[in-house]
Amino acid sequence: MSTATAPTLADDLAAAALTLARRFAADATMWCASPEWPAHGRHVAVEFVHPVIVGKRALPAVHLDGDDLVGTARLLARPGDVLLGIGAADDGRLHALLRRSDAWGLTSLWLGAGPRPTAGAADHVIWIDGSPATHAARSGEVVMLYHLLWELTHVVFEHPGLLEPQPTCTDEVCITCADEGRVAEVAAVLDDGSAEVVAAGLHETVDVSLVERVDPGDLVLVHAGVAISVLQEPGQ
Repeated sequence: MSTATAPTLADDLAAAALTLARRFAADATMWCASPEWPAHGRHVAVEFVHPVIVGKRALPAVHLDGDDLVGTARLLARPGDVLLGIGAADDGRLHALLRRSDAWGLTSLWLGAGPRPTAGAADHVIWIDGSPATHAARSGEVVMLYHLLWELTHVVFEHPGLLEPQPTCTDEVCITCADEGRVAEVAAVLDDGSAEVVAAGLHETVDVSLVERVDPGDLVLVHAGVAISVLQEPGQ
């Protein structure tokens, strides 16, 4: 691993571990998916749920498998949970899963190697730069990465003050939040030009008359109760 990228990787690991520890402290479950490298998805789930060191807590982590990862995660994950994807940036199934995390109210992490995902593809990107994805997956570099993530998460647990939740906006009308476009997933299309959507894990009804036809499962960008664009799936 290149020493030139080590400081950035260290910062990314530390930030992700802090977020993970806070989410676990709030009773979150971590859902792990690795469509192209399923052995890594299973391994990281076992790593977190199995306390191999005396005194370390078992952290709830589950590997997602099967042909319909989106449907499985939609059914099982709860708002506040964590979605960890392991794979290359060109893994379309992983990208389709992670891009729904905001709509479902999940914290997302993408761990991998090779060319980086596009900006904003996940809340935390933990990446091995300068190493081909396939080589990193087979050489042990990816394994080392999530072992470090596991260890650092437990380091945060050793400092309870770090587990305090961050303050959130509680104003009834927030100027900053009100001007934000939010990602939502269409749950049902209604007959009056509106649709029931899930945004941040909550159901609401929005106007979809300004966009092209939408179907259940589509992702839309919502602003002030109106869908202003349909987000295309990878490859479209």
